[in-house]
Amino acid sequence: MSVTSVSPVITRRPSIPATLRRVLSVTASILLLAASTFLANRVLPGWAYPVTGVVTAAGLVGLARYAGVSWAAMGLDRRYLGRAALVGLIGVALVGLVFGLAVAIPALRTVFHDGRIGSPGIGQLMWLALVRIPLGTVLLEEVAFRGVLPALLGGGQRWRWGPVLGAAGLFGLWHLLPSLALDHNAAVHATFGGLPTAVISLLAMLAAAGAGVVLYWWRHTGRGVLSSALVHFATNSGGLVLAWLLIAGR
Repeated sequence: MSVTSVSPVITRRPSIPATLRRVLSVTASILLLAASTFLANRVLPGWAYPVTGVVTAAGLVGLARYAGVSWAAMGLDRRYLGRAALVGLIGVALVGLVFGLAVAIPALRTVFHDGRIGSPGIGQLMWLALVRIPLGTVLLEEVAFRGVLPALLGGGQRWRWGPVLGAAGLFGLWHLLPSLALDHNAAVHATFGGLPTAVISLLAMLAAAGAGVVLYWWRHTGRGVLSSALVHFATNSGGLVLAWLLIAGR
């Protein structure tokens, strides 16, 4: 008499379709960014700003990987580090040239007279220029708006206007809260001071969206977010230090 063995039936959970995973990742990324900007600008103390940036950037990369996005599509492929650094340094030189012209032309110096800077000491200036801005602003925004979101929206190694404009539009919305204080800038106040704050805010967000397209061009040309990050760092931290020097020297 033979005994017939019966193999146990293993029930596998159906895998989540790739398209659904991507949709979920895009939604989660936007919600994560919204929570991050609210917490950083309205709830958490100043020292937590760069910490929030690093944690949020890591979370966004995790979401992109969950959706099946490659490192190259996010601009985080180590193979292109050399190219990205070179292209980024060219951008840094161009930013320096523009800043030099702005300082040389007296009428343009008001761009650097920003009341939001205040009068920080040298220690506070270094904290802002070398820690808060690079980690809390540049790292997060480049990973989010030049890396993760364009890739999740269908971008990658090739230039595609849909993902580029989609990420740039979200980058403009990201600047909603900071734009509400723009009238403290002397140049902005002199040019748009008669306009309602809502209109100035809208114009600022449109300008930020345009800047997002330009920064993505640097990321695309350099094949990595390091390119756009270097340009972004030179613009923000370099502009801050230059404004501090000009205000201190008045």
